[in-house]
Amino acid sequence: MPAIRAYAAQQAKGDLKPFEFDPGPLGDEHVEIRVTHCGLCHSDLSMLDNEWGMSKYPFVPGHEVVGTVGAIGSHVKTVTVGDRVGLGWYSESCLHCHQCLTGNHNLCPTVESTIVGRYGGFADRVRAHWLWATPLPDALDLAVAGPLFCGGVTVFNPVVQFGVLPTSRVGVVGIGGLGHLALQFLNKWGCEVTAFSSSAGKTDEAKKLGAHHVVNSRDDKEMAKLAGAFDFILVTVNVSLNWATYVNALAPRGRLHFVGAVPEPISLAAFPLIIGQKSISGSPLGSPATTATMLDFCGRHRIAPVIETFPMSKVNDALAHLRAGKARYRIVLKNDMAG
Repeated sequence: MPAIRAYAAQQAKGDLKPFEFDPGPLGDEHVEIRVTHCGLCHSDLSMLDNEWGMSKYPFVPGHEVVGTVGAIGSHVKTVTVGDRVGLGWYSESCLHCHQCLTGNHNLCPTVESTIVGRYGGFADRVRAHWLWATPLPDALDLAVAGPLFCGGVTVFNPVVQFGVLPTSRVGVVGIGGLGHLALQFLNKWGCEVTAFSSSAGKTDEAKKLGAHHVVNSRDDKEMAKLAGAFDFILVTVNVSLNWATYVNALAPRGRLHFVGAVPEPISLAAFPLIIGQKSISGSPLGSPATTATMLDFCGRHRIAPVIETFPMSKVNDALAHLRAGKARYRIVLKNDMAG
């Protein structure tokens, strides 16, 4: 196999520069994806900077990969050469533990992450176990689909896991890379959707994306008026807010659910949870089956991320754009490596 060409950082917070490596023989149950596009996620930035203390260098980011299957191992099932596929945060799981056998492959204790301890998708090719190379429906465009494999399934998974109903009254905290997709999903799911945002200028856009109502997330007086209003509130931000006001906004048996990596501990009194039988929870990305369901749902309802596109050769410009908080709402890199 020829060398894989990629963009890698040699140290934390370093610039990404051209990098080549020998991938070795292709495993019997692995596929090699020819990358056409790859989303740039804030998790790539966190891993680049080693914020989570588990990055290894040279570091090749990229876990929102889309492209076509270029090669397959001898025991690969469900996909074949030429298929359009996507690859997200996870790239392999054991297939024999209790979580895998019950369909929760994303909760496998030994699940492999696409950019942790291995090279990711800011490259001309990337490899993964066939189970995690999810076929892309014909209705979805390769050029925009990448963020669905991370941001999309991150906000779709809890809707499935916790039985959100078309009759549910739901709130989405934050209208960013995750939140703008959650608004679309929940609107098409049939819910009454309220967007919580600290940016007044996003009101019109939030409504276009699917919100029926928009509330200032930092206005405690406005929040107090919503006591008992919501069955489910999805938190997509990574900043601390007055979480007690959100618990107060839950109806009995309501759930405050986190997919945003809020950095500070969440301090809440137990009594409001107990008397209202309310819950607080969190979740990672979804299983391959949930990802496939999410993609089908997107195709049927014409759901897509709002993106900005950079050529992969301008990856450092794209990273600077993301660091500056200017991304609206997801960034996708287009592979412009010749050959």
